[in-house]
Formats: sequence, structure tokens, C-alpha cells
Amino acid sequence: MFDNLSKRLAATFRGLTGKTSLNESQIRVALLDVRRALLEADVALPVATDFIERVHARALGEEIGRGLDPGQTLLRIVQLELETIMGSENAGLELRAVPPVVILMAGLQGAGKTTTAAKLAAWLKREQQKSVMLSSVDVYRPAAIRQLETLAAQVDAEFHAADASRSAAVLASEALREAKRRFVDVLIVDTAGRLAIDAAMMLEIRELHEILEPAETLFVVDSMTGQDAANTARIFGRALPLTGIVLTKADGDARGGAALSVRQVTGKPIKFLGVGEKIDALEAFHPQRIASRILGMGDMLSLIEQAEREVDRKKAERLARKVRKGRGFDLADMRDQFRQMHDMGGFSSILDKLPGPGIGALPPGAASMADDRLLRRMEAVIDSMTPRERSNPAILNGSRKRRILKGSGTSIQDLNRLLKQYKTMQKAMRKMKGRSMQQLISQISAGTG
Repeated sequence: MFDNLSKRLAATFRGLTGKTSLNESQIRVALLDVRRALLEADVALPVATDFIERVHARALGEEIGRGLDPGQTLLRIVQLELETIMGSENAGLELRAVPPVVILMAGLQGAGKTTTAAKLAAWLKREQQKSVMLSSVDVYRPAAIRQLETLAAQVDAEFHAADASRSAAVLASEALREAKRRFVDVLIVDTAGRLAIDAAMMLEIRELHEILEPAETLFVVDSMTGQDAANTARIFGRALPLTGIVLTKADGDARGGAALSVRQVTGKPIKFLGVGEKIDALEAFHPQRIASRILGMGDMLSLIEQAEREVDRKKAERLARKVRKGRGFDLADMRDQFRQMHDMGGFSSILDKLPGPGIGALPPGAASMADDRLLRRMEAVIDSMTPRERSNPAILNGSRKRRILKGSGTSIQDLNRLLKQYKTMQKAMRKMKGRSMQQLISQISAGTG
């Protein structure tokens, strides 16, 4: 996310960093580049214009004059203003109401609303230790009800079965009664989507709002639609008292215009980002962290939280003990490291949160090594080996290699690349022999090998 914007802003600020002073003309030229970058990222024009005016006013004040490095000071002003337009701080869910706390999910068809309802249930169970019931009142798409039932089982949430032959209002009332009967903490109600906002949709969801009296009414919108996402949320918000926005498919959005526009356009906070297809791929939205990510400063807090959630500590401890005792690092261990990276969203997700320009600015050779498809091919090669071959790759002769390539559907280049990468990681592991357990676990858990 934000790859294009990050690269444009990085180029702008590289030209300013290190200067002993900045005059008004230099500031104006720099901000003209920033404005172009924002518009190319599909940020709404009024939002981009207001943002540049505020940065310009602060830059011409005393702040630039006091800075030891004017370029860095201007960068800091841009960071603070980015945080401001996105909401300054994380807007959490209101969960202090008498249980069951009701969360009403609204949005257009295709935005990922049903999947987001399940992801939110998983987040509430994991992060807030809440018991959750999921219910669908989408009487127009029985398949959506079945989908939510399947997802509820995946996240180990309660599910209220709905009869699609009855009205959405009746189903909502029944779900609320059942949630009270089962003493659940949170009831998440998934509503019907439409291809466009229409009068019938607004009437139905207003009626549901009156029946359920939700503590949270979240509008789920596809971030890849850019400023249209903000405009749709604004129109919807006129008919319904929204409490927040969930931006889905953020991992596929290289521009980021929706994230930068939606708060200013709607007046409602972004509460979550959907960052992948996995059921736990939902992140609380932190404006400070997102601003740092946009400006190439990384998002180490989110990366650490993700590592704590995804890394298998038992496997990390086993590998740490093995390395510490000098018993060697084999291809099965290497495969475990690849899988840890997959669990954390892959190379691109990790690089996106590290300080620096991100995957888009890597040299071609380095970028190809950070390709998640390459990781999957190397993992397939290891899977096609016998346990003996994984523990001792030196025995791989011509016939063994042909069998492995046939079984994995890969090329000899993939196998050679794997063995070369393995030797590099093996050397790194040898250097770790004798280190403390905590040092080893820290490096292995971080996926650095």
C-alpha cells in the first residue's frame, strides 16, 4: 500500500535533506511535487488542496527556521499533517455498552463486507477476548448467509442461522434475542449489499439500525476505488449514523488515496484496514503508523505485533536450541522460515513495514528475490525432497534432482537458487553458534534467518 506515493515523496525529500536553509521558492516547488503525488494517489482534490495549504502555512512559520535540518523539519511537518487528515490517533471500537454490543456492517456489494465481519470477529476474540456471534440478514443472497456460517466456524464464533424467506427486520430481532440468550459479548450483523446506493437499501438499513440500536455502524468499502470510496461513504453517511470506516483490499492498493481522503470527506474515522485474504488479515488503523509508512520510515510497531501473533514460538525455540548447540541448519528449517514469512503476509508485507523505500524501489535483482512466488517455488522444491535429502543436500545427484524437479513442477534454476540461498543462510546460522537463546529467538522470530 502507498508504494507509488512513497516513491514520489521520497524523491521530493531527498532533494531537500541536508540543506542548511530553505527559502519560500524551494518550499513552494517541493509542495507542488507533494500535491502532484497526492493527486496521482487518487486523493480527493479538496483534501489535497487543504493539506498543502496547511503544510505551507506551517513551513513558512517559525518551525522551519528552528530546525537543525530544514529538509527534515519539512518532512516532519508533512508527517504531522498526514496524521491529522487521517485522524491523529486510532479510533477504537465502542465496546462499553451493555452486552451484547451490536456492530452493524454496511456497504456495497463486492466490498468484502461478509469476509470483514468474520475478520472482525476473529480480531475481537484475539485482541479483546470477547465472545462473538455472527448473523447475516442478507435475505437477497442465501449464499452470503452460508458463507458467513462457514467463516464463523473458521474463527470459532457463534452463528445465528437465518431463514432467507423472512424479512431482514425479523431476522435482526431474532439474532438480537438469541445473542442475549447465549450471553455473548458482541453481536456482528452483516447486511445486504447493493451494486449502488438506492432508496430501498437506505430504508432497509435504517430500519435495521432502529431495531438493533448498534454501538458501532461500520461502513465497509473497497480501498482500491480511491476517492470514490470516500464519496460513497459520505453519501451513505447522510442516511445512516456511521461510526467508522473499514477499508478493505488495502494490500492491493498501491495508491492509498482512500486512506488519505475518507476521514476528511466523511468526518468519520477509519477504524480498520483489510490487508489480505487470510481470516486474521485485519489491522486496527493507526494514522501515526500509516504516515510513517507513507514517508518511508517504516511501521515497526505493527511488524512486531504481527510477529508476536504469527510466529510459532515453539518452532523458533527448537531451531534456536539446534543452532546454539551447533547441530546445523537444514532445508526443513529453511522451509519453516519461508512459512513464517507467508504467515506474516509475505516479503512485500514485511518490507512495507520496514524503514526504507519499500519493495517498489529495490534494484531488479533484489526485487526478484523478494518475490513471494519465488518463495513458494523454493518451498515446493523442498517439499519434493525426502527427509534425508532435506537434512543433507550434499547427496543430491543428477537422478535425485530430476525426481525433485518433476515432483515440484519447477526448473533447475529454481533448485540451484534454493541451494545457493540455503548455503548463505547456513553460513549465517553457523555464526550464531553459542549465542544466547534470547538473541537467537529474536533473530529467528523476525524471519531474518
